[in-house]
Amino acid sequence: MTRDASGSPTVVALSGGIGGAKLALGLHRVIDAGALGVVANVGDDFLHLGLSICPDIDTLLYTLAGLADPVRGWGRRDETWRFMDALATLGGPAWFQLGDADLALHVERTRRMARGESLSSITAVFCERLGVATALWPASDDVVRTRVRTSAGWMSFQEYFVAQRCEPVVEALDYQGCEAARPCAHVLEALRNPALRAVIIAPSNPLLSIEPMLAMPTFRDALRLCHAPVIAVSPIIGGVAVKGPTAKMLQELGQPIDGLEAARRYADVIDGYVLDQRDAHLAPASPVGVQVVATNILMTNLESKVRLARECLAFADTLAASMGARTSGS
Repeated sequence: MTRDASGSPTVVALSGGIGGAKLALGLHRVIDAGALGVVANVGDDFLHLGLSICPDIDTLLYTLAGLADPVRGWGRRDETWRFMDALATLGGPAWFQLGDADLALHVERTRRMARGESLSSITAVFCERLGVATALWPASDDVVRTRVRTSAGWMSFQEYFVAQRCEPVVEALDYQGCEAARPCAHVLEALRNPALRAVIIAPSNPLLSIEPMLAMPTFRDALRLCHAPVIAVSPIIGGVAVKGPTAKMLQELGQPIDGLEAARRYADVIDGYVLDQRDAHLAPASPVGVQVVATNILMTNLESKVRLARECLAFADTLAASMGARTSGS
């Protein structure tokens, strides 16, 4: 499968950082160059030390470029930390770690943004420079920022997630700017592409990674109107989040912590849902109109990432056939 004649990718994935990047890498390995577009959450973005930091975009960029730190899951491999050590010595804010090589990306992004370049165009340049054929798009070129109301008051997502280590009790979330924000033009073009094969929502934190996108009315509408199957992969296995504070946050917000929770949250935009095989017994309780399959969704190595990517695409093709949509072979 290749990029269609319009130049638009034929598979689109919505992703946060570490967890979503695993599936994005699997898709990157099984789909022909140029046929995959990955949409990155921007709700985590923030200004730090005067620099524009985009954690999810950067995690995806480094992962797809083969540069990601395999231990941390974020940042670059073989990183050094002299800048942070020197900053701490000077009494600067060292709570958010920026490696020496990683720092170059943030400096260059900030320089380009100061010249008026859009985040999407800058990201495209970085992909080209790092040899990433997969299209990587920010969900929006507009500012959308996730804020968390906690037992300690309102705070930015990064303050909650990194500085406070997710310890305060979460009481509410707010996606500032979402009502006025427009999805990246490339994203809308891809979702409207008549040759689109599938949209896959990665197993990222629904509250922090996917809903900042869906909170943009135009984005959610585009998914609803999308002719291709939209499927989502559960971020929860056996009542436990694979990565990050998903389960903690859901519990504190009084929401169910089970494999179907993401399906319930996305029910108006998805056609299919992928549960882990350990949660297969939940399938009969799935939201009305959403078909469910169960498989091993835990991605521990490249082989498992590729396998899950293939299974997601096969599921989407099955749904497309049942929907009477146009299908294409791998």
